[in-house]
This record gives sequence, structure tokens and C-alpha cells, in this order.
Amino acid sequence: MRISTAQFYQSSAANYQRNYSNVVKTNEEASSFVRVNTAADDPVGAARLLQLGNQADMLAQYKTNATNITNSLNQAETTLDSINTILTRVNELALESGNAGYTDTERKAKAAELGQLEDQLLSLMNSRDENGQYLFAGSKTDTAPFVRNADGTYSYQGDQTQLELQVGDMLKMAGNSTGFSVFQQALNTSRTETTLATPAVDDGRVKLSNGQVSGSVTYNDRFRSGQPYTITMLSSTQFSITDSLGNDVTAEATQGGTFDPNTAGGSVVSFRGVDLRLNINLQDGDVPDTAVAGHSFTLQSKPDTINTTRSPGNPSSAQVTSASITDPAKYQAMFPNGGAVIKFTSATDFELYAQPLTADSRPVASGTMAGNVASAAGVDFTFSTTPPQQSGDQYMVTVDNHQTQNVLDTVAQLRTALSKPIEGDAAAYQQLRADLDSAIANIQSGQDSLSTAVTDIGARGKALEIQQATNESLTIANTTTQSSIRDSDPAEVVIRLTQQKAMLEASQTAFARISQLSLFNAL
Repeated sequence: MRISTAQFYQSSAANYQRNYSNVVKTNEEASSFVRVNTAADDPVGAARLLQLGNQADMLAQYKTNATNITNSLNQAETTLDSINTILTRVNELALESGNAGYTDTERKAKAAELGQLEDQLLSLMNSRDENGQYLFAGSKTDTAPFVRNADGTYSYQGDQTQLELQVGDMLKMAGNSTGFSVFQQALNTSRTETTLATPAVDDGRVKLSNGQVSGSVTYNDRFRSGQPYTITMLSSTQFSITDSLGNDVTAEATQGGTFDPNTAGGSVVSFRGVDLRLNINLQDGDVPDTAVAGHSFTLQSKPDTINTTRSPGNPSSAQVTSASITDPAKYQAMFPNGGAVIKFTSATDFELYAQPLTADSRPVASGTMAGNVASAAGVDFTFSTTPPQQSGDQYMVTVDNHQTQNVLDTVAQLRTALSKPIEGDAAAYQQLRADLDSAIANIQSGQDSLSTAVTDIGARGKALEIQQATNESLTIANTTTQSSIRDSDPAEVVIRLTQQKAMLEASQTAFARISQLSLFNAL
């Protein structure tokens, strides 16, 4: 086979260029010790590096999320600890205020301190993070979660949403605790009430406090099924209890319905998970059994309280002036447990929806105004007659079933009780003792709710630590794997560079010698 001069030069030049390119590339690799710079260097390796790079980015984001959650959890825990410290002081004031030797002035001083503590509690429960967002408002981070109403009670304005961030491939974690779960769900021990039935006018001789729930299981299993109960005084040392069907259930009460009327502070009567304080206040000239016998009380759970507020965006300024349950059976069966929305479709026609109202919501009930009253799901809502309602008006309906109580309301109620003068009034003092019993029990319930929240925060923090350790291990493995694919072996690169330089020099020498060969040299 013959090789032309042109082919020889082309082949030699291509060989030289290839060797030169190899030397240049290997020299660059020897400078950076990076083997894969482009997909052409190693297509499979480049694809794997891309996957590993995406994983590294996710791990970096997980680390940032975990740091943010840790900061939020730490701030929430610190705030809850401060709140618990305040509640401990509130409990001390409640215990101290039961001292019979205290004067009205001393109790008012305690009430003044409670007012300061109440303001501190409200401030802490409305705490913000470093970005100015409210800690306990759920997803409504720009809205103060707790507000003081005109009547001195408190309302929660946030929602129940926990804000979650991804901290692992299979794990999301909430960085916040909602004010609803932490403060609104403390069990209300004062969720029963007693009402004097006989005599029609209270003569002050027998005082029976509202009950304090001491055993929730017994209360739920036995008390609620038999209410309302009738407690009848048989004498100055005995009483009877009958349930709603008239069955005598006195045997389930403390000492089978007997008590000592001379017990200091009143006798504590326990019945189906509820504790009541019974006081006998005889007057001069009274025959004990005759003066006491015949007094009777009704004992039952506090009925639901329904509150309604108009939407600020209503076309009219009509207000709901009152709301009352008129059909208990229909109310229990139909009324939304989580609250409702009344929406007017005309000046007189309305629909009742469960909260929250969305585009897909369907009405629970509907109707037409009868005068200025709207009846829906067993509840009558009375509206102001001027100005009249308009189509598009909406009213938010909340239901307080008294099963839970915000600690702010507990403190406010205690402050109010201590502000009342009671000197020289035995009945007023007995009412104060009952109020103190309620406050002490509900403060403990509030602290229990705080403890549960702190435990939850601690559990999330521990899980986050474990996940962070896992992510760190994955990050190290990711870095190692990327290095094994992308980086060069220094010794191998040096040897390869030496070989390629030798080949380049050989090709240069061969090309120079062969290019000097010519037929003219042979003549």
C-alpha cells in the first residue's frame, strides 16, 4: 500500500495533535486533580455527580430548615417556661388569698399583682420571633393570637395549623406550637354548675358551690349520663341526690349523703367525679334541721354558650344581640362542633355553614327570618332591627362548651374574685373559697397543658437531633462519593502525564526524522 506525502503529513499532524491534547488535558488535571469537568469526560460519572449534587443541595436545605426549627422550638420552650413561672406565682397568690385573716385591702393588693401578672401572660402568649412573627398564632403569623374582649374575657385569633418544614427525605417537622393546643385546651375543672331551686328566694342558709371536676373519666362515664341532678337537703346533716329519671343515687356521694355542718370552710361533697363545697349558715333562733330541710339545688354541666360576631366586611352594620339554644336535641344533632357561619343570601333568607366557609361548603341549615330572629339547627339568633341585614352579610358563631378554659380567663376570674369586698359576709367568703378552689384547679390544669406542650417540644427536638445526625452522615457519604467520581488519583495522574509527555516527544522526533526522508536523498 502506498502512502502519499499528504497522507503522511496529515497522519503525523493528527497523531501529534492528539498527543499534545492529551498532555494539555492531563496537565490541567494535575493542576486541579479534578477528573470530571464536563459530561464528555465521563458521561456516567457526570450523571451520577448531578444526582449527588441535587442530594447535597437538599441536605443543605434540610440543615437550614433544621436550624430554623431548632431556633423556633428553643424560643417557644423559653417562653413557655416563663409562662409557667408566672402561673406558679398566680397559684401562690390563690393559696395565700384563702387565709381567713386577710382583709379586703390585702386581697385587693393580691388582685393588683394578679393584674400585672395577667398583662405579662398576655404579652408572653403574644410573643414574636426574630422576624416579628407571632409564635403561637398557627399560620396567622401576622395576627396577635390572643386579644382581650370588652367584657374582660380573652379570645384566640389564630388557627390550629402547624407550620412544617422538610428536615429529611421522609420527615417533616413542625417548628411551632399553636396557642389553641397549648393554652385553649387546658381542661376546665369548673364545668358544672349548681342552681338553687328551692326556696325561690335565696335565704342564705345553705350554700352549695359549683362543682369541680376531680375525675374526668368518672365525670364523662357516669355524671353526664344522669344529669341534671337534684340535691335535696333532708336535715342539717343529710342530703339526697336523684338523677334526671328520679333514681336515688345518694349512695354514690361522700359518706352516703351525710356531712358535718361544723366543718371549717364547709364540707366537701364528692359525687361521680365532681367535688362540691357545702356550707350551712344558720341564723339566730334557727332550729338547724327545720331551717335547712327542704332546700334543693339542680346540679348539671354548664350549658354551651354561643357567641356571635359580625364580619367587618358586611354590607350592613346589623348585629346579633343574643343567641340561645331553643331545641337541645336538634342543636346536639345538627349544630357544627367547630363553630359556624351565618350567611345571608337576601335581606331575610340565610344559610348556616360549618367553619371554615369555603367555595365548596354546603349549608348545614337554611331558613327565613321571622321578624328579627333567625332559627337554625336548634338555635335562635336575634338581630338588631336597624339597620336591616343585607345579602352577603356574614356572622361568625363560636360555641363555648366549657370543657376547656384559657389560663388568661382563669387569672382574670381570680383577679375579679379577689377584688370583691367580703368582710363580715359569710356567704361572700364562702363564694370566694369556691372561686379559689376553681382557680387553683384550673391553674394546675393550665400548667399540665404547658407541661404537655414542653414535652412535645422536647420530643420534636430529640427527633430533630437524630435526623440531623442522619443528615450529617449522608452529607459526609455524599461528599466522599462525589470525590471518588470527580477527583483524580494524584500518583496516577503524574505517571500518566509522564507517559504522555514521552509519547509527545517521540511523535515529534519521529515526525522530524521521517519528514527529512526524500527520494532525492537516495540518488
